[in-house]
Amino acid sequence: MEGIGSLGRKTLKALKEEGVTGVARKTVSYIHTAKIRKQQLKYIGKIYKDVLFINGCDYNTLPHPPRYRVQHQMEQLKANNIDCDENFYLHLSIEQVRNYRAFVIFRCPYTEELGEFIRLAKELNKTVIYDIDDLVIDTKYTDTIKYLDTMSPEERKGYDEGVRNMQKVLKMCDAAITTTEGMAEELKHYVPKVFINRNTASEEMLKLSEEAYEKAVAEKKAEGRKTVKLGYFSGSITHNDDFILIQPAVAKIMEKYPQTELHIAGILDIPKEFEAFKERVIAHPFADWKKLPEMIASMDINLAPLEESIFNEAKSENKWVEAALVRVPTIASNLGAFKRMIEHNKTGILANTCEEWYEGLEALIVDTQKRECIAKAAYDYCKVHCVTLYTGFPLMKFIKSMYVPNIAMVLPALNISGGIMVAFEHCKVLREHGYDVTIINDDIDNSTWCEFQGIKFPVLPSRESIICGHFDKAVATMWSTVKFLEGYSNIGQRYYLVQNFETNFYEPMDPLRLEANQKYSPKVDVQFLTISKWCEKWLKEDYEQEARYLPNGIHTENYQPVKRDFSGKIRILIEGDCGVYYKNVDESFRITNQLDHSKYEIWYMSYNAEPKEWYHVDKFLHKIPFSEVAEIYRQCHILLKTSFLESFSYPPLEMMATGGYAVVVPNDGNQEYLVDGKNCLLYPCGDLEAGLAAIQRISTDPVLRETLYQGGLETAGVRDWKSLEQDILKFYDCE
Repeated sequence: MEGIGSLGRKTLKALKEEGVTGVARKTVSYIHTAKIRKQQLKYIGKIYKDVLFINGCDYNTLPHPPRYRVQHQMEQLKANNIDCDENFYLHLSIEQVRNYRAFVIFRCPYTEELGEFIRLAKELNKTVIYDIDDLVIDTKYTDTIKYLDTMSPEERKGYDEGVRNMQKVLKMCDAAITTTEGMAEELKHYVPKVFINRNTASEEMLKLSEEAYEKAVAEKKAEGRKTVKLGYFSGSITHNDDFILIQPAVAKIMEKYPQTELHIAGILDIPKEFEAFKERVIAHPFADWKKLPEMIASMDINLAPLEESIFNEAKSENKWVEAALVRVPTIASNLGAFKRMIEHNKTGILANTCEEWYEGLEALIVDTQKRECIAKAAYDYCKVHCVTLYTGFPLMKFIKSMYVPNIAMVLPALNISGGIMVAFEHCKVLREHGYDVTIINDDIDNSTWCEFQGIKFPVLPSRESIICGHFDKAVATMWSTVKFLEGYSNIGQRYYLVQNFETNFYEPMDPLRLEANQKYSPKVDVQFLTISKWCEKWLKEDYEQEARYLPNGIHTENYQPVKRDFSGKIRILIEGDCGVYYKNVDESFRITNQLDHSKYEIWYMSYNAEPKEWYHVDKFLHKIPFSEVAEIYRQCHILLKTSFLESFSYPPLEMMATGGYAVVVPNDGNQEYLVDGKNCLLYPCGDLEAGLAAIQRISTDPVLRETLYQGGLETAGVRDWKSLEQDILKFYDCE
């Protein structure tokens, strides 16, 4: 038992026995942890990768488990193009939930901060997996560990609470990854899905093992050594009971074969029965893992006893693998992972009873060739089947099978204009139907979250972020955002949501005009999408691009209609950015400046631009939150909208939904739903007198107003977003 994260405690005796070596090891581990922490702080909020490993074991006190279950699994995934990071659970920032697609939580006990993190991850439709390599998830398992009975009541209470907190986190997860079949069988009682990914040796371990083997061969040859060294690498003090299991056999062997030595590394109480051979019992302190291959390679036989228990049935075969990589044969208990992985008398020796242990040891001691054959066979197997680079593909497949489909919506900005609002509406539907949605913001704004209709979306500022993770789908929403689709390769399907002929956003000789036009012939394969029939038409005719069409919608419940009272002062609303020429706001004010201002009041609503000096404005509405726009419409009688270029023009539809009236210049973005005299009044662009006359007609003709009122409500009703949800999913191949 290696302990349970930061709650595992070694006894005072054990700490003393570690001595200077232990202090040195912890210093190195502390430096490692601090380095990871520094890297995480640097990139929080500015990175996107596939998987974050959240490590619950402090490298300062328990370096062995996270090395195998975090670093080695990360190496497996990276070898199969899954980008990963790690962080210590007590250093976890809630912001990191934005930065990854999936989270693998290793041996973490529950904390309120971790619980909040997991709940937010689930809300964002991200995958959360628990990784555990010991049955420290229920006291019904840990109660079988005899060593725990030596703890004080206070220590035991803290330990058991840690175990229960492990289980709490485990049950919050979508699945578990573990090391052995025994572990998997027990974990199935706590999570719906369990995947076995056995412990494997890293590339560095393999290299160090090869070097250690070469050194050991040279030293043994130079010494002409006749001694047979038995190595027991106990790990922690809880393995006392395991050694007691084989103690009689080892003592009998040492009595019969004076050339044998017993080498013990780690914490172990040396039994009194070995007093007679005390000069042949050599104790070694804990060693840094990088020195371990050299220590094992200097042995002739590796001992791996396990006392039979449900807890030990779940343990991994690490000791066999580590010895195999330095060509040292192992004799192990015929139990759990050893039983499954070792082929008896070929890649190791399995023993059930004390007698079998004695017979197996004797066979290896007297037969040098048998030792070498078993060691070579174990090495040949493990160097292929038990190392990270050759074993990561199944883990990669499992992680991918657990992914929730994800989609990146690449926006030119976060402010809610018409086209951006449409993209957010699509994001909302996708999120509500189980998709992991990330906003990539192409603006200079460094916001990391944005909210739309009560839903918070994670944002990656594209100019500041390091994006490495995979997106199943990515959607450009303006010509400038197509650059992301062209420049980033780790995308499954690319889409371009065309909402206007953006070439015409710019006047002749503006270099952006050329760049915008290039994106209708993109450098990569892109599925074109559009929300306007007219866009669908010119994309096909002018650029031979087949586009899927989806009409825009409106949340009619947010635009409750109100009958306008025309008996008093009539309020005209002008909407649009006067700094954008095709919004044609100047024309609106050329019309309203002619009105009798004792009878008419002029409100101007613009998110970005300020009104020009010559505009007559009674009230300027600047950067109004989208949630408040409907109320602005309800307070006005008539909307005057004079844009001559729109992808899809929302303001007239929104005004009609509130029961108001619209005087509009027809353009390709509004003609599919506006009908002159039925739900609005249209006038030709540039004909100021016609625009003025339309306002006066609505102001004075109650019969016309009733016709437009009914027609407007009917038009808005057939475009409710709720009725378009399945169409949106089909739009992105997500149904």
